[in-house]
Amino acid sequence: MTEVNRRDLLAGVAAFTGFATVALLPGSAAATTRQRPGALRPPTLSTGDKAVVCRVDARRALRHLKVLSDEIGWRISGTESEHRAAKYIAGQLRRYGYDVELQPFPVADKYLAEIRAKGERLWQCSASPQGATGTVKGDVLDVGEVVKVPDGARGKLVVFDRIVGKETDQAKAAQAAGAKAALLINGRSVAYPERKPATFTPTLTENVTIPVLGLAGYHGERIRAGAKRLSFEVTHYAELTSYNVLAERKSSLRNPDAKTVIISAHYDSVPGSPGANDDGSGTVLCLELARVLQRLHTRQNIRICLWGSEEYGLIGSKYYVKQLDEAGLKKITGCFQNDMVATSHPPAETYWLLSVDGADNTTTAAVKAAATRLGYVDQVQGPTARGSSDHESFHERGVAAGNFSWRGNEAPSQLEPFYHTPEDRIVQNISLERLQVSLELIGCAAYDVALRK
Repeated sequence: MTEVNRRDLLAGVAAFTGFATVALLPGSAAATTRQRPGALRPPTLSTGDKAVVCRVDARRALRHLKVLSDEIGWRISGTESEHRAAKYIAGQLRRYGYDVELQPFPVADKYLAEIRAKGERLWQCSASPQGATGTVKGDVLDVGEVVKVPDGARGKLVVFDRIVGKETDQAKAAQAAGAKAALLINGRSVAYPERKPATFTPTLTENVTIPVLGLAGYHGERIRAGAKRLSFEVTHYAELTSYNVLAERKSSLRNPDAKTVIISAHYDSVPGSPGANDDGSGTVLCLELARVLQRLHTRQNIRICLWGSEEYGLIGSKYYVKQLDEAGLKKITGCFQNDMVATSHPPAETYWLLSVDGADNTTTAAVKAAATRLGYVDQVQGPTARGSSDHESFHERGVAAGNFSWRGNEAPSQLEPFYHTPEDRIVQNISLERLQVSLELIGCAAYDVALRK
């Protein structure tokens, strides 16, 4: 019997079990033969694919996303908000029967500010480490794109349009004028003009005695729409610990080499962003696939990894692979990294297969094959060379890894306008259809690999 036939036999058992035990609505099994959401061709699904497709549900995943993005909100490396998210994720994975570990690692200090208007908690942003901390209240004085502050700034919160390279001059000008704080509104990137300006950390060349905040373009819009008085508190968070959430279920069939498939995402977000798409979407994809795969027969272990502190330099995933010896690395047959898998931005209609070197590997090949079986012919592109996500950490140690994401047609650098902004929210930036497609693509691909010897 060929390896493919063996996989089909195993998957057939799994598919039957899935149809029989998941309390599906009438017709759900038959629905696996229908054209998939947005696909150009009808599917030609394997029995393993059917076991996955009949069970995955973007609406279930959305329930988790509402907790992470709407309730917890911004999830900043090493802070309480990230810890709340880690605890929630770990609890869900334990409910699904996985063995769960919280892997701690140290991360750098943070300077963050929470801004209020009329007592309402509105926004979060980064503050300069070279500025002051503490609580500040005051009226807003908007001076625009200048490095000199006009008369009347004493006791005010001076709002500037950021001049790149002149942030120190702007902060010192506000300080010299007697202002209580300098608020710098970020401008659009020259390289990526389609993206709205994100929050940033003002890095000054010398210390100042007032707080200096790095605001997103959205914050500037809100202030200029009529916010005349603000209050905020700048807090220095020190001696921080972040966590990777690691969950595993052992193979149901003989697995003498302890081979393991990893499905992963990062669960933190940048300051000021509730991170619905980046990367709440990838996180909830992992949670939903953990639910779906928990009882399906596999020849390989299933490991679900949610990385902390990705936004500060892939810190969590790098720490994880650093702890693995060569034997541990060789057990990993592939890492399916999911980063920004559900944007509703209309031009982001290509599902990209990204490997660090642009070469095909176990993960990209499996997703490409799953896309063909599901009927997604022209919507999937790659593999294309790109790092900048946690698959890079595995590639550096010789492990097959890919990053999977919805982006613009012309290049994977074309991201949605709300990338890294306060507007990366469910209501503005999440497509249930694209999340469903992502679930089916990764679920079918990872399950196919997990059925291999």
